[in-house]
Amino acid sequence: MAEEPQKPASAEEVVAVPAENPPSEAEAENIEAEKAQSGVEDKISQSVSFKEETNVVGDLPEAQKKALDELKKLVQEALNNHELTAPKPEPEKKKPAAEKKEEVEVTEGKKEAEVIEEKKEVEVTEEKKEIEVTEEKKEAEVIEEKKEVEVTEEKKEIEVTEEKKEAEVKEEKKEGEVTEEKKEVEVTEEKKEVEVTEEKKEVEVTEGKKEVEVIEEKKETEVTEEKKEVEVEVREEKKESEVKEEEKGREVVPEEVEIWGIPLLGDERSDVILLKFLRARDFKVKEALNMIRNTVRWRKEFGIEGLVEEDLGSDWEKVVFKDGYDKEGHPVYYNVFGEFEDKELYSKTFLDEEKRNKFIRWRIQSLEKSVRSLDFSPNGISTIVQVNDLKNSPGLGKRELRQATNQALQLLQDNYPEFVAKQIFINVPWWYLAFSRMISPFFTQRTKSKFVFAGPSKSADTLFRYIAPELVPVQYGGLSREAEQEFTSAYPVTEFTIKPATKHSVEFPVSEKSHLVWEIRVVGWDVSYGAEFVPSAEDGYTVIVHKSRKIAPADETVLTNGFKIGEPGKIVLTIDNQTSKKKKLLYRSKTKPIAE
Repeated sequence: MAEEPQKPASAEEVVAVPAENPPSEAEAENIEAEKAQSGVEDKISQSVSFKEETNVVGDLPEAQKKALDELKKLVQEALNNHELTAPKPEPEKKKPAAEKKEEVEVTEGKKEAEVIEEKKEVEVTEEKKEIEVTEEKKEAEVIEEKKEVEVTEEKKEIEVTEEKKEAEVKEEKKEGEVTEEKKEVEVTEEKKEVEVTEEKKEVEVTEGKKEVEVIEEKKETEVTEEKKEVEVEVREEKKESEVKEEEKGREVVPEEVEIWGIPLLGDERSDVILLKFLRARDFKVKEALNMIRNTVRWRKEFGIEGLVEEDLGSDWEKVVFKDGYDKEGHPVYYNVFGEFEDKELYSKTFLDEEKRNKFIRWRIQSLEKSVRSLDFSPNGISTIVQVNDLKNSPGLGKRELRQATNQALQLLQDNYPEFVAKQIFINVPWWYLAFSRMISPFFTQRTKSKFVFAGPSKSADTLFRYIAPELVPVQYGGLSREAEQEFTSAYPVTEFTIKPATKHSVEFPVSEKSHLVWEIRVVGWDVSYGAEFVPSAEDGYTVIVHKSRKIAPADETVLTNGFKIGEPGKIVLTIDNQTSKKKKLLYRSKTKPIAE
């Protein structure tokens, strides 16, 4: 016969027995004191109820759907423009007002000097051109004067010649011949006058050409300047066209960005990622986009991809560890601050900045691996539960621990939004209020609504509200142990609260030959426990399986007993609570076949 988990006892099988002796006066005083302490711890454990929202887009309210669509558009634009992987612009250093004024004055002075120099250069150029024109004009005037002198001399020579000829004509020729010579002289004079006129015209033409050349030079200068301006405009247009071409290229090939192994767009899990950022920023789309941008940059700067594969040692395996799941299927991670009571570990972790940074990198690595193991499908479990054990914590006096804790909390909240479904603080000491105030500024109101606090006597009960006892580590009141045990987490545990000064019995009925095995624990024990087999036959004999004895808190945390049964009957467990406190009883059982 295969092993079968034993069903929890029925209502008739669980009996509360009044205590035989009333509590003494001393015990009565202790009861009052414990009630007062219990009242304080009741206040500690109170918290604002938090309920996780759906990640199925179709089930979201319309306003949230709209915000998600807007964020997806903005993310697509950012991917197209390669904005998410671009390095963060360095903020400009602020300079004193006096330095700024001096820089402005210097800059203005330089500009004025440049303008003055340019004006001077222009004036010099114009003066040079005017001088050149004046010199050309003077040269032209000199040429004209020379030609006029030559014309005057020629005229004088002509007159002398004419006089000589007239004298000769008078002597040798007659009046008729004289008349003809005069006519010839007049013709010659007219010809000379025509030549002089033509020479003057040539001088005027030369001057006109010079003026035209000066005008053409000015025009050429203006054309050159215009060409330069056109070249500058052409260069600017080319640059603009190149920028546009680059932008077009970016639009064609958007960058690919992944967070926790999931692309920001194009995957059914992408919406779950975007919703986390939106919820962390109360569905303010632009703030959510900015948070995504900062997270992507931080992951690149921090070197997350390489960090996941890095070997940072095993010094802190007992500080943070995973153990089981809560009742809703969230993986549960335990942060044990009391481990830092070990001076050697504390020094190895917080002695200097290099060691603190290594611890923070290890903590981020641990969380990154945890997050990557989650199910980001719309109906999957994409959050965790954290249990923070403050028992024996070094406290607020350890400055190094406080600084490292604050730094880690800030990094987690800024770059791992909405990954914690519940933050449970257990074994909270008297200074829990100060601790709460210390961490409060580092969390949003939404995050703080996930906090649950419990004092030492309420810690186990608080954990059992969220986590099944068979999955709670034995050091926190549950039955989960590392080594191989008779029972696994597949066997459910029955819980029962035993009132002060009462007895309680648990019965396991047996109808055939079998080997019955059971596991029992009373949180904090300090009660008496016994077990016996009672046969169904009236003439049968009761067999004591476990002699009744008082079990102290320091004794075994979990007891496992077994009994081979050869006839019908029942196993009866008796727990006698003579204290003034309520006690949490946990038990489970199974039957094993007896080999023939």
